[in-house]
Amino acid sequence: MSKSESFFGQSDVVKLSDEDAATALVERAVTGLWEVVNELTRLRRTTRQNYRVTIFGSARLKRGTLAYDHVKDLAAELTRMGCDIMSGGGPGLMQAANEGANSADPEAKHRSVGIRVDLPFEQELNPFVGQAYQHATFFSRLHHFMIVSDAFIVVPGGIGTLLEMTLVWQLLQVRKLYNTPLILVGKMWPNLVEWARRSMLQEGNELASEVDFSIAHCVNTIEETTALVRTNRDAWLAGQKSQTDAE
Repeated sequence: MSKSESFFGQSDVVKLSDEDAATALVERAVTGLWEVVNELTRLRRTTRQNYRVTIFGSARLKRGTLAYDHVKDLAAELTRMGCDIMSGGGPGLMQAANEGANSADPEAKHRSVGIRVDLPFEQELNPFVGQAYQHATFFSRLHHFMIVSDAFIVVPGGIGTLLEMTLVWQLLQVRKLYNTPLILVGKMWPNLVEWARRSMLQEGNELASEVDFSIAHCVNTIEETTALVRTNRDAWLAGQKSQTDAE
């Protein structure tokens, strides 16, 4: 009797004892699921009400610090401009962003958004989040930020903030994101960009292109930040209007 004939009812059974075959089946299934998710995330509303700004920053800088106050004021100003504010939903400068949004429009809780990830040591959702999303992995959480944000603002932060910033930078570099401002606020970021430029553009050993270093906008003030967002938001609103007129 052949191998396939030894099974009843189904000829393509994969035994768990056959580790290679079982692993190959799982890999094919997971790849197929990724393809389905990638297809579904291409769907977008034709028009929507508010421009969405994500603010990435440190969980460690608490209320009472100058950075906290500046991020809160920045988020409040952007909310008054008509933007929804999104953060990682945790403490520190994430909370400052949500608090600023909440202070500017306390009746519209949904305009202050938190996109969280499960961590065993992380504090709970900050109290100023009106609309929350929870992810089991950093990968799905970061993907969520990438597909729902119209602009990214990076304030002082550590390794997690650096990860978020460089992902946005890379997606803009390879044009997986378009017309999406990446704004780096504060004194720590120009040094990083300059290090990358100096290290990656060595003559004869180039690791990037000069144009890659014009992607991120390094600024120091709320006024500079809001001016960049306002310019992009005006173009976004014009695009929304043209979509509506075409229907």
